[in-house]
Amino acid sequence: MVDAPLSDALAEIRDEFLELDEQNRLLLLLDFANELPELPEKYADHPDLLERVVECQSPVFLTVEITHGAVTVIASAPKEAPTTRGFASILAQGIEGLSSEDALSIPNDFPQMLGLGRAVSPLRLSGMSGMLARIKRQVREKSSPSG
Repeated sequence: MVDAPLSDALAEIRDEFLELDEQNRLLLLLDFANELPELPEKYADHPDLLERVVECQSPVFLTVEITHGAVTVIASAPKEAPTTRGFASILAQGIEGLSSEDALSIPNDFPQMLGLGRAVSPLRLSGMSGMLARIKRQVREKSSPSG
């Protein structure tokens, strides 16, 4: 097993993927896609409050909220892009409630840790890495004294 400084939730998600063969990993990713919550009303009514993840081929938007030291990722991805939507859901679920420090300590190669390298295209993995990078940047900005 990979020794990485992952939160319990992200480690559990990683382990869940690695216990499966490639075909079933893809099915699990699609299950995650179905678990991405709808945008809260304040973002649904104001999509300009979300940041576009340009590394994704599909229109993916996200933002980070930090409340009482706990990070929440709010993401939007189209149902027609289930792998991308699944990645957004994994990050939202795995980061929910983490401290800023724990969110920032997520390894940048977390997307590759899921064992999906042969099941999805490198472009899709790059999109997930882009999501994680934007999340971490927003966490840094919003947890700084001036943020």
